[in-house]
Amino acid sequence: MSKHQDVEVLLAQLQQELERNGHWQEGSPSIEALASTEPFAIDTLTCTEWLQWVFIPKMQFLIVHMHPLPVSFSISPYVEEALKGAQGHEAITRVSINIDALFAPSSQ
Repeated sequence: MSKHQDVEVLLAQLQQELERNGHWQEGSPSIEALASTEPFAIDTLTCTEWLQWVFIPKMQFLIVHMHPLPVSFSISPYVEEALKGAQGHEAITRVSINIDALFAPSSQ
């Protein structure tokens, strides 16, 4: 399986966990909230909103258009901290760790 396919599978798992645990939203945040320039849009979005409305769509765009994927990044520390005590915390964090592992320098 290609890295693009691996990421696609993990993004689907992330969406499933967000849905299963009641974090998937029907309506999107405001344009202003989505326009945040802060890392993870921490000033305007919750972690699950950022995952649903920013991270997943941007990664899916790269996959669909076969654009190069980021060289490395790490979202799991943010996800783990931001979702402490939330429904599905462990499952959502586990998927984010698996996503990070695909972008770890040793997996390049």
